[in-house]
Amino acid sequence: MMKVIRGDITQLTVEAIVNAANNSLLGGGGVDGAIHRAAGPELLKECRALGGCPTGEARLTRGYLLAAQFVIHTVGPVWRGGNHHEEEDLANCYRNCLRLAEELAIRSIAFPSISTGVYGFPIDKACRIAIREVKNFLDKGSSGLEVWFVCFSTQDEMVYRKTLGEMLGLLEDPAQ
Repeated sequence: MMKVIRGDITQLTVEAIVNAANNSLLGGGGVDGAIHRAAGPELLKECRALGGCPTGEARLTRGYLLAAQFVIHTVGPVWRGGNHHEEEDLANCYRNCLRLAEELAIRSIAFPSISTGVYGFPIDKACRIAIREVKNFLDKGSSGLEVWFVCFSTQDEMVYRKTLGEMLGLLEDPAQ
């Protein structure tokens, strides 16, 4: 199941939230900074021990003070015009997060809109990649997984709702 909501990913009661991290995994702005602040200093301590993360890969930590038991950190690509493997790198972010979720038998996971903030990835392209990768994963037999796309802005939420409806062949009311 896939669902789109607008809200604060740090407040969700799901088994795992995904952090759109930087390569150091040591916190930053946007969702990354919000997750680090909400989880508390133990998250930073565990992230330091991981030694970073390459673009497109994913790393797992505990959730500490978050409602989520786990944080899956992934490093999305910086948009450089689309000719530097950005789309494949972003697809790998989703694939690797979902692989970790499957390995841990996680039943609910929340994704932010990876790379669409300061990394500049166009929201429409990023949204299509996100939904395609999650749909492909669920179609392979992981249909019991509940996947949330958590949007911070109303505009991003509308893009995700419209794209999800189009890609699944549904008519979805963007106001829901």
